[in-house]
Amino acid sequence: MCNMRNLTKISFFTLVGLSDHPQTMNALFVLFLLIYLMTLITNLVIFFLVLTDYHLHNPMYFFLANLAFLDMSYSSVTAPRMLFDLVTKSRSISIPACIAQVFFYPSFACSEIFLLSAMSYDRYIAICHPLHYKLIMSWRVCTHMASLVWVGGCSLPLVHTLLLLRLSFCRTSSIHNFFCDLPHLYQITCTDPFINIMAVFLLSGSILLGVFLLTFLPYVFIFSTILRICSKTGKRKAFSTCTSHLTVVFIFYGSILFIYFVLSSSNMVNLNKLFTVISSLINPLLNPLIYSLRNKDLNEALMRSYYHLKLIQAS
Repeated sequence: MCNMRNLTKISFFTLVGLSDHPQTMNALFVLFLLIYLMTLITNLVIFFLVLTDYHLHNPMYFFLANLAFLDMSYSSVTAPRMLFDLVTKSRSISIPACIAQVFFYPSFACSEIFLLSAMSYDRYIAICHPLHYKLIMSWRVCTHMASLVWVGGCSLPLVHTLLLLRLSFCRTSSIHNFFCDLPHLYQITCTDPFINIMAVFLLSGSILLGVFLLTFLPYVFIFSTILRICSKTGKRKAFSTCTSHLTVVFIFYGSILFIYFVLSSSNMVNLNKLFTVISSLINPLLNPLIYSLRNKDLNEALMRSYYHLKLIQAS
């Protein structure tokens, strides 16, 4: 066991990062900077379109604006630090900065899980109870659901972050990734993390399993309703309103399951890093593209904003 003298000397961890080759690091910096900027721009466009265009002031786009904000936040937890390390060749991260990443990264991820469940419920009401949609999905209900999304998403990581404070780290240790995450800290602690790991499995596991079921269960009723629609055009139109959400759900859950369950072993560290980059950088860029490319309302709102800006410039 470590003593207090050793503990007082620990002020930072060492991030192994993505590469040790200077040329590779420079190329990765340019690539990830472009991806991060595109992520911010595309999500900001959707966020402000929903905020400013009254045609998009309905529950579906209200949740989409929350998703855009979450994607920007989710990506911003890891990307700036990773870009800083790539350009400065720095490897160290202070303990407070590490703990901040440990809290905020899963907070935004959990919030997105809760939000995807809320969006499933919205699609369920829109397709299975269209005549009562405006009554059920009132603005009061939507704001309450959004509040639960954010509170619920932050509460679970807060518990695990507070439990993290009971752990001791006897020496400056290397974290085999480009940011701090709970599993990495559990691997390098000199305190038995059994309580922390059990809290993750029992508390987070049970709650997130329930949210997972609430995300997919509405689609049982949605597909049942769609199959009862007589016209092919009606079926296609009803199903098209769900495809974007389902695509985002499968990509998000698939990434998390792949990173934390399939690639969690020590002999898959590099592959785990690759898919973590995809999850934290690529997915937040894909989400606005998935929702906007085939979305007529968003495209029309974008054109209205473009012509409005041209009129302002002309005047």
